[in-house]
Amino acid sequence: MTVFKGYMKILKKNFGLVIMYLVIFFSVALALQAAAGKEGGDSYQSKSINIGIVDEDGGTLAQGLKDYLGKIHHIMILKNDREVLQENLFYRNVEYIIQIPENFEQSCIRDGESLKVTKVPGSYTSYYVDQQINSYLNMARTYVAAGFSQEETVKAIETEKHSEVQTLAGNAENVQKPGYLYYFRYLPYLFLGVFCYVIGYILMAFRQEDVQRRMEASAVSVRRQSMEGLLAMGVMGTALWGIGIAGAGIMYGKTFWHSRTLGYYFLNSLLMMAVALSLSYLVGMFTKNSNMLSGLANVVSLGMCFLCGVFVPMNVMDKKVLTVSRFLPVYWYEQVNELLGEYTTLTEKTASQIHMAMGIEALFAVAFVCLTLTVVKYKRQK
Repeated sequence: MTVFKGYMKILKKNFGLVIMYLVIFFSVALALQAAAGKEGGDSYQSKSINIGIVDEDGGTLAQGLKDYLGKIHHIMILKNDREVLQENLFYRNVEYIIQIPENFEQSCIRDGESLKVTKVPGSYTSYYVDQQINSYLNMARTYVAAGFSQEETVKAIETEKHSEVQTLAGNAENVQKPGYLYYFRYLPYLFLGVFCYVIGYILMAFRQEDVQRRMEASAVSVRRQSMEGLLAMGVMGTALWGIGIAGAGIMYGKTFWHSRTLGYYFLNSLLMMAVALSLSYLVGMFTKNSNMLSGLANVVSLGMCFLCGVFVPMNVMDKKVLTVSRFLPVYWYEQVNELLGEYTTLTEKTASQIHMAMGIEALFAVAFVCLTLTVVKYKRQK
């Protein structure tokens, strides 16, 4: 096991580098996850705003509109006094004012007139309320045109609303994504960063002229040497993958271990580890000194992470960039990660998308191995 021990000695010599990347990874994961969680919390709270309502109708449909909005927002009943309305809007007691006119059913439901509303200038939440009001008015017009009474219309709208919520809750996790989603999003940076450097240093040490001649003259066959090298890389990869999984288990506890999609996270990260190992070995074949290794390692690890949705979420990236990213393995890893974060229960269609993305990851690993074997054979012949 001479070659295996040699790999481990070089790894031990560069153990400080591994520790540095682990510290960076866990620090970045914690910081970015906290920022993402805070951002998600703000966006959820912004959907519930203070709305002022001036009700000059007092009918059943008007009350139904107030109840409809009151289940989502904070409703404040105001008098139809211009100074009072302006004052509440100025001091931000309310962000949106709705004036329900007298004979609301005839004017807004049957005749199709719009409600008079006043908004805080530049507030994006106003568009959200606009959509909800239009939804209520459109449903009310449909039921009234079908011959429903006011009471029956309000009851039908309430029933339809509950039915819609139940359907969405069963398929997608729209309220809050699991915290470990952000942890696994940054895992490729750890794998690529550590393996590119460590394997690069190992290959540079074994490619020294004196070392190569001694290995060729050794009684240990080339096949045995290759097998020991693969074993050492497997041990390193499994150890780093185990540290990554253990970190997730410690940080998120039962939430992570009881996840229905836990097996997919395991398999996806394991495939990413295999891709990182094979790609790092290929990169290490072209490095001649530490400066060259540092440049290539940074380009590969940071470049892929920025292009493929590790540091920047895919939903805010340019479509042209994502089109290029499809030719990189980390993109497909992040595709699986995003799908797992969006759904608590995987449908058949979603599962097939995940399997396809994982299959592409595996093909990338095989392709990198084939390229490495080709380069090794060429160099030996040369």
